[in-house]
Amino acid sequence: MDTHAVFAAVGVAFEFAGVAALAIGFVVALVIALAVWVRTRSGTDAFRTLREAFGGVILLGLELLVAADLIKTVTSNPTLTDALVLGIIVLIRTILSFSLQVEIDGVAPWRRAFVTGPEVLARAARKAGSAGTPDRP
Repeated sequence: MDTHAVFAAVGVAFEFAGVAALAIGFVVALVIALAVWVRTRSGTDAFRTLREAFGGVILLGLELLVAADLIKTVTSNPTLTDALVLGIIVLIRTILSFSLQVEIDGVAPWRRAFVTGPEVLARAARKAGSAGTPDRP
């Protein structure tokens, strides 16, 4: 079998995997959100769960589709136009991935350290320390 045909098949497989991840992931995210709604009876918690789960699914699907585009571009006879189109596609998908990650986490990646780890512990310690003191007028 020709190596070009093998790489083309791998590219198509990545495209299929990306679309399948989106479709199956949506169903799984919906089932998880419904389970949260049944357990908590909170539409807010269910919606947040759906949003976070499906956001992760979209990120996975985008990564797989970028991989498919890279494979197709590298294995073909790339022209300058092909490279430019790939660059634009990767740029758009990277911006989408970045904005989805910020939306899911609620914070920009470079600020994530401020809402995890030591900052969370410090905030909890401040709350615990102020819980024993009476409110002053």
